[in-house]
Amino acid sequence: MSDSLRYARHIALPRFGIEGQERLRQSSALIVGLGGLGSVASLYLANAGIGHLLINDFDRVDASNLPRQLLFRAADTGAFKTDATAAHLREVNPAVQVRTLNGQLDANALQAAAQDCDLVLDCSDNFRTRLLINAACVATRKPLVSGAAIRFEGQVAVFPNQGTGPCYRCLYSDEDENFASCAGQGILAPVAGLIGTMLATEALKLLLGLDSGIPGPGLRNRLWVYDGLSSTTRSVAIRRKPDCPVCSKA
Repeated sequence: MSDSLRYARHIALPRFGIEGQERLRQSSALIVGLGGLGSVASLYLANAGIGHLLINDFDRVDASNLPRQLLFRAADTGAFKTDATAAHLREVNPAVQVRTLNGQLDANALQAAAQDCDLVLDCSDNFRTRLLINAACVATRKPLVSGAAIRFEGQVAVFPNQGTGPCYRCLYSDEDENFASCAGQGILAPVAGLIGTMLATEALKLLLGLDSGIPGPGLRNRLWVYDGLSSTTRSVAIRRKPDCPVCSKA
């Protein structure tokens, strides 16, 4: 199948075209966390035609993952999520180059991985990892697309990390109750899919510059919150904290 046929609906989009598809082919992203968010985001990015994906997780596929982690099949149970994800992504789009990082990355490893890519998607499920990812993105000035989902709720935030705006650490404090881990908590499966899709959308917009010159503020330096029970959304601006322990010292 030719690229012009496979990506015809992308190429037909205003501000996308053949040039945008080629730019995407030359782009790369690091995805940390291959659960309900990362499995969906990685699938959309691979199918969209991104050239390089670096994927990281330490966990294995469990039967309880299958309702919301749509990339996996029952036959993947027991396999490392990195291995199963890479195999499925190469199957849906053989042109994408997928590299795996299996295990929990420390600060140095995360910074090296972030430096190697154009942007980072935080699809993790615990606060410690989110802090490390944020620090790595600020240090390397790589855009960060961050998501979380729990119960019937989800959120997405975009941090360009160009040295002037806020970072993830400006959004929350150590005392914030949202720092509780999402691991082991209940979640409605489609909510995870919705947030994963939003993460992929925001990543594509950043990689292609589609979020510039649009009406409205977009999600740069903003937090988008979704409530699945009330079917409502809201978006709030994130302000840089002068005393932020991360970005104020960058």
